[in-house]
Amino acid sequence: MTDRSDLELSLARQQRAAGFAIAGAVVVWMGLQFLGAQGYITTRVLFLFDFAALAVMVWALVVTYRVWRRKRANDSR
Repeated sequence: MTDRSDLELSLARQQRAAGFAIAGAVVVWMGLQFLGAQGYITTRVLFLFDFAALAVMVWALVVTYRVWRRKRANDSR
């Protein structure tokens, strides 16, 4: 019983981390886009942050997929 609950807690932490990463990336990205539109940040730097936000989204997608697969594998047992 404890193994299953430890696994569930671990998966919940991973899901929470992915959610916070997505939310944080979107908020930071939107703020930087606003500052870029005001002329405070150059286009080159904005592209760098665009790619960083994309990298966070890909990472969160991979984490979410891995959590989904582990849950699915454990539910079938």
